[in-house]
Amino acid sequence: MKVNSTLNLMLCSAAALCSCAPKQQAQQDERPNILYIMCDDHSYQTISAYGSAVSQLAPTPNIDRLASEGMRFDCAFVENSLSAPSRAACMTGLYSHQNGQRHLAEGIDTTKTFFTELLHDAGYNTGIVGKWHLMCEPKGFDYYHILDDQGKYYHPTFKSNDFNGEYRQEQGYATQLITKHATEFLDRRDKKKPFCLMVHHKAPHRNWMPEQKYLNLYDSVQFPLPETFYDDYSTRGVAARQQKMSIADALEMVQDLKVTQCYDFTRAESRFSYNSLMGELGRLTPEERAAWDAHYSPRNEAFIKANLKGKALTEWKYQEYIRDYLRCIKSVDDSVGELLAYLEKEGLLDNTVIVYTSDQGFWMGEHGWFDKRMMYEESFRTPLLIRYPKQIQGGTHTDALVQNIDFAPTFLNLAGVEVPAQMEGRSLMPLFDGSKPEDWRTSLYYHYYDYPTFHLVRRHDGVRTTRYKLIHFYGMGGYAGADADMRREGTRENRVYQMLNAANYFPATSPDINYNELYDLQTDPHELNNLYGKPGYEKITAELQRELDGYRIRLKIDEY
Repeated sequence: MKVNSTLNLMLCSAAALCSCAPKQQAQQDERPNILYIMCDDHSYQTISAYGSAVSQLAPTPNIDRLASEGMRFDCAFVENSLSAPSRAACMTGLYSHQNGQRHLAEGIDTTKTFFTELLHDAGYNTGIVGKWHLMCEPKGFDYYHILDDQGKYYHPTFKSNDFNGEYRQEQGYATQLITKHATEFLDRRDKKKPFCLMVHHKAPHRNWMPEQKYLNLYDSVQFPLPETFYDDYSTRGVAARQQKMSIADALEMVQDLKVTQCYDFTRAESRFSYNSLMGELGRLTPEERAAWDAHYSPRNEAFIKANLKGKALTEWKYQEYIRDYLRCIKSVDDSVGELLAYLEKEGLLDNTVIVYTSDQGFWMGEHGWFDKRMMYEESFRTPLLIRYPKQIQGGTHTDALVQNIDFAPTFLNLAGVEVPAQMEGRSLMPLFDGSKPEDWRTSLYYHYYDYPTFHLVRRHDGVRTTRYKLIHFYGMGGYAGADADMRREGTRENRVYQMLNAANYFPATSPDINYNELYDLQTDPHELNNLYGKPGYEKITAELQRELDGYRIRLKIDEY
């Protein structure tokens, strides 16, 4: 009897364990999938959910769906407005000086934990397709299919674990190919596991080469000039005045605007611009090249005949720049629609956290500029939309200050994985119900390091609150301001410097600088009126300086 009782107990226990196993598996399966879509240089101004005048003329209905069915973040920012540093911040939850990726070139400390490693260890199927740009092997991924460096728009080269880590050229348009490889991962994944898929588009990165079917899109549209298009930088210092981001002066007629008739072989910069464009066009098939020429040749001939000067020339450049940029965005919006349709068809939509963002902001002619890098709003701020109906009510928005260092802890939090104490970012999940915790951050820290190089943006750091912004510009001018990596022969930074120097890219004199700018974003949202040192702002200046010094001390910032 005693034996029988023991046996019965064992059988009951075994049955209980067996009955629990499916439940445990079911619980595991209920963990949300994560789809992280990030574009390169996509400005919030060109997403119609954000309401700008430009975006209303070039709507993004599929991206907007994420806002209408999820949450729009109105105060999302980066910690360093540059591609590789931004991606490193996303992967590690750390600032640039902590993860090592201060510049575009080599830098990331691969001993730092990538959030994908922790998700993978926790049972997630992990994948990345598209732009990687960290110049190290992807860590923590079951599957990768990544572009070579920046990638090309037409017939790009990919490295994949499908190819044993080799690079192979593929036929097609980059945005379409990245979408295709994303759905291939979803088809092939272990369906017993939740997934985390990172879809990183090359578009709309410079030099904005649209998909063939959209070459003529927006031909008849005249986009409005930003209010600050003719900013004269009168209240700001050297950094704003000596940059090379001006549509009037720095946007290349050949490479960027595709006017090959403007090639000037006597100028090194023009030769570089021409060779760059020819390298891109050389990838086109004869049929694609014929379609390309059918679009751009008549336009270019009309432009040459018009012989535009002054403001008329600058505004022509603006219109053509923004048309090509928005044509590239159209393909990205199509891609988002395809991915949403796939998830819906597979019954995965409502249990998938969908994030749409960019690696930083971008100027759409504000202050007369294109590109990014500076702490002014259009560069510093990035679009962020999150759809997750289990926790987020559709059509909500938040003005909480968030940053790209927050992505890693958010994804770990969603997966039920402990967030490493060293991560500086904070999970966004407490914001999903539309509220803001009392202890939510009240300021953000920013630091840009990449000088002297493309666009000649000077080094600076700063702090932003909900209302004010203090920026500190610093450093020696010209090559004297280069760090050790840029000076070391054989590094990518040094090669870039030597190339630009050979093209006479740098001005003859670049002064050393050490000055501050202060803006009241409530009364001066366009950041035209530098208040630093003006009477009446002593108190807020002192408060912001203490806040900035606090970041520098706590984060152990090693230059400023």
